[in-house]
Amino acid sequence: MDFFSPTVGKLSFEEAFEEIIAYTDERPKEQYKLIIGTDSHAHLRQDVCFVTAVIIHRVGKGARYFFRRQRHRYMESLRQRIYYETYLSLEVATMVAAKLAANGNSRLNIEIHLDVGEKGDTKEMIREVVGLVIGSGFRACIKPQSFGASKVADKHTK
Repeated sequence: MDFFSPTVGKLSFEEAFEEIIAYTDERPKEQYKLIIGTDSHAHLRQDVCFVTAVIIHRVGKGARYFFRRQRHRYMESLRQRIYYETYLSLEVATMVAAKLAANGNSRLNIEIHLDVGEKGDTKEMIREVVGLVIGSGFRACIKPQSFGASKVADKHTK
């Protein structure tokens, strides 16, 4: 599983995780949020580009992020795409949580940002995908607070 960092370039999952820990270790007394969000963009009925972003936010003082891009067959159903976005975020969040636990870095709580909101076609799916995330042990955020999916990941889907 490879990630890309605008700051560092191409990284393995392990290397991205080490960058996250190094960033928090620079200023250990600061408050941090570890955010994971996925967005997708369908390309002319040919395929769908999914981007999962991992953001380490030093609250009030900047952030660094890493993203993973995948292409999949075209999915006509918005519901199917939203569920797959949620699955991809949970997949990465589970891997990050396991690494955090193994390395004794439990002070970082993971937030999953979902690309659903009270307005638009996704409003009927909010309870379902938020339930999946909470049931998996993570905090869920929806639009307009879900910038990890709707801004950071979205930036790299096109």
